[in-house]
Amino acid sequence: MPGIFRAYDIRGRYPDELDEAMARRIGNAFARLLSAEQVVVGRDMRLSAESLAGALAKGVLEAGADVADVGEVSTPLLNYAIIAGGFDGGAMVTASHLPGDMNGVKLARRDAVPLSGDRGLPRLEAMVGEEPVARAPGSSRRVDMLDSYIGKVAGFVRNPRPLTIAVDAGNGMAGPEVPRLFERVPAWRLVPMYFVPDGRFPHHRANPLDPETTRDLQERVVREGADFGAAFDGDADRCGFIDERGERVREDLVTGLIADYLLGEVPGATILYDLRSSRAVVEAIERAGGRAVRSRVGHAFIKARMREEGALFAGELSGHYYYRDMGFTDNGLVTMVMVANILAASGKTLSALMKPLDRYPTTGEINLRASDPERVFTALAARYRDADLDHLDGLTVGYPAWWFNIRSSHTEPVVRLNLEADTEGLMHEKAREVLGVIREADPGAREV
Repeated sequence: MPGIFRAYDIRGRYPDELDEAMARRIGNAFARLLSAEQVVVGRDMRLSAESLAGALAKGVLEAGADVADVGEVSTPLLNYAIIAGGFDGGAMVTASHLPGDMNGVKLARRDAVPLSGDRGLPRLEAMVGEEPVARAPGSSRRVDMLDSYIGKVAGFVRNPRPLTIAVDAGNGMAGPEVPRLFERVPAWRLVPMYFVPDGRFPHHRANPLDPETTRDLQERVVREGADFGAAFDGDADRCGFIDERGERVREDLVTGLIADYLLGEVPGATILYDLRSSRAVVEAIERAGGRAVRSRVGHAFIKARMREEGALFAGELSGHYYYRDMGFTDNGLVTMVMVANILAASGKTLSALMKPLDRYPTTGEINLRASDPERVFTALAARYRDADLDHLDGLTVGYPAWWFNIRSSHTEPVVRLNLEADTEGLMHEKAREVLGVIREADPGAREV
């Protein structure tokens, strides 16, 4: 089991780190942890997903719980199924945006409340190490919730006008869902790309954060004269955007764009943003009359904080966007709908809408392999001790004209640095300075 239990899910290389025997034990422990009577199980299109999901379901059945098998679905559909079906919990076999030889499990309680490193996963890990329980087996049934789910998503569409939208599903689980949504919105014209689910990822990895993966979509948007492009990750809980010029749109700024729109519908609402987000996001929320709340990075932490705050919406730099009206869960398909709504309501292009938000130069996320992250954090805190410092997630250093956050990744053995400044020159100057402090504290630190 070493290393497969992460901060908010389970991930490992198949079959060396995560195999069917382990999946069966996870399913058995999960049902016991929740004292579940009914568990819904779904999977993505990875080559190992069907056998792993079958083994996990077998473990659930052996623990005495019933299994509802929703088959090959997106993570948002699985979350919807947990809520709409009133299940005690759900398990989604997926490794999201990671390479095809990886797989994993996302687990959630009733109401799609995720298990995480501080909310159930450590206990589950301990139970997986125990002897599995064999009770009178539960029953298994097949459940199809695609039409119901698409109906729920379509309910977010507002006053559609003719739009051409290019969509790259990355051979992932957005592929079966997007055409069904477009059938319900005749005003939209779909330009489909890589819609056939294929765990070999024959065209590119399903990771819209990686600029290499959106090049085909960028070209297609321009060639088709599309109003915008949307790129999904493998399990379709994340969505990235391309404007009508074929340019990538910064994920954190999309938080500000959607927040401004939703605050027009729900004045004064609370909006969460992850602490790596541009200052422009906070300014947009507050200018629209909303209450802006900083959050730790990671879907489990954000979902928990949203529930605590009763937040309407939340957004992350990673392209996860969360909705109270989808049970405080992240949903790439709803996010695409939101961007279409905003274009329809404003009559403007996506680039014109983003321009006022895109005003602070940023390094983007710089990933560094560091041998001793704590030594790096200590050195930075000492060097910038006159700044506004906080430790909500790693270290955030704030000055009036520039700021940065550095934090250890929950999913990879790296530290991640994001730095923003009022001017391009100051951004480059301070990035060199901060990287210099890091390398002085850890001479072996290098960008990856």
